[in-house]
Amino acid sequence: MASGLSTRGLIFRQLFDRESCTYSYILGDANTKEAILIDPVFGLAQRDRTLVEELGLNLRYVMNTHVHADHVTGTGLLKETLGTSVKSVISSASGADANVKLNHGDNLSFGNFTLEVRGTPGHTNGCVCYVFHEGRMVFTGDTLLIRGCGRTDFQEGSAETLYNSVKTQIFELPEDYLVYPAHDYKGMTCSSVGEEKKFNPRLTKDIDTFKAIMDNLGLPYPKMLDKAVPANKVCGLYNLPPEMEEVLKSTNKNNN
Repeated sequence: MASGLSTRGLIFRQLFDRESCTYSYILGDANTKEAILIDPVFGLAQRDRTLVEELGLNLRYVMNTHVHADHVTGTGLLKETLGTSVKSVISSASGADANVKLNHGDNLSFGNFTLEVRGTPGHTNGCVCYVFHEGRMVFTGDTLLIRGCGRTDFQEGSAETLYNSVKTQIFELPEDYLVYPAHDYKGMTCSSVGEEKKFNPRLTKDIDTFKAIMDNLGLPYPKMLDKAVPANKVCGLYNLPPEMEEVLKSTNKNNN
């Protein structure tokens, strides 16, 4: 399913943040106009709101796949601008505030469509994937990336846990299910379960080799970690950098 395609009553948009290489996703029911937004970015909340309004959608849930460390979520800002009818959503294992806290096996509906929640810890304790069976899609957050996966060297990370999460919760899905991650750094927009089972250079290995790979990535300390994680624990509205505070003040002023 390509970005922007509408089919069988589904409205689907894949959006991108150049700075953090984050993908956000809008899914809507064209008949009831109910919609959800997955993994919004603070600095692009106005873009997301405008698109939702242009499409004539009523945003019901703003959802995160986990507590992000590389950007501040747009969840709180969207709730501030769109009102109390919009509910924030995150995993109960994340330890973050939200209107709706999900557990493995829960289902979340928008219009006539439903997402299945699958707990996929490993990158963080609170990582979840959202499986959209009607559309044969899975939104994998940082648990499974295209030809990669989320790092496991901070924020409760565990290579063994992540490996088991992918194998039991994602790779057990039908191989034609499309994989939509939270990030991509090489210009890839989506993959499939079958592709990742065959070509993922980390997760095609045995567990011991995978752990060795993850232990030796040598990645730098995330530059936004100390700002993003505390903010994202409360929907992105705590201890914001000055430039983000100005965005929030400007938004509130324009909506009064």
